Amino acid sequence: MYTQCPDCLTVYALQAAALVPACGCVRCAHCNNVFQALGTLSEMLPPEPFRRLDEHALDQEPTLLDQAVFRPPAELVAEVAPGQEDFSQLTFAPRFARDKRKPRRPRHWWGWTAICTVLLLGLAGQLGWAKREALVADPTIGPMLASACHAMGCPLPLVQDTTQLKLLAREVTAHPKIPGALLITAHVRNDASFAQPYPVVSITLSDADGKRLAMRRFRPEEYVGDAATVARGLKAASDSVMVFEVQDPGQNAVNFEFAFE
Repeated sequence: MYTQCPDCLTVYALQAAALVPACGCVRCAHCNNVFQALGTLSEMLPPEPFRRLDEHALDQEPTLLDQAVFRPPAELVAEVAPGQEDFSQLTFAPRFARDKRKPRRPRHWWGWTAICTVLLLGLAGQLGWAKREALVADPTIGPMLASACHAMGCPLPLVQDTTQLKLLAREVTAHPKIPGALLITAHVRNDASFAQPYPVVSITLSDADGKRLAMRRFRPEEYVGDAATVARGLKAASDSVMVFEVQDPGQNAVNFEFAFE
């Protein structure tokens, strides 16, 4: 039989015994992901080329087994006499021929339940970590995660989406302290519902004909002086002022273009 890891799409050959220890959950040797092998279990591989095995729904009614291969005769049924301790007289009776009694839970059932629960929680945690950026950026789940992390004191990872950054205003003046330099001030707003890292800012200076005269890319640590501020990033739905120092390209520089990366 074959199964496929949903994260890295690696296909594995496996025996039925591999599905027993963790109720069908297995661990991928390539990406270390724990997944439910029954979801893509297949007896044969499809013709190549293929990317994904067919997925099965795991919430359907149990399959009826109607092709019996062995059924003991009813006369083999026997029961141990009350109080008898001599196991040499014990014979085995098939399950369907025994008296109906209250089913007993298997020993250590709670242990298997705990193991499966831990594995499922681990799988959910791995999926959440793998999809953390999408979850943080989600307008519904993101604020809930932010509130939970704020209460627990755990910082959320910064998710970058430069399309949510808007340049509201800019101003270019001569540098008050450095001769031959310009001071460019940009008023930027983060319209996202989540905090995101400071972007790499590209500033292009061109003349009236659109000919590029100078261009420079500023990393966050070059225009944000405080390392702690860089680590916190741009707050959600808030404004920020960015200040850049560039060399004056001369009187021909009349156009200034900003780009966020």
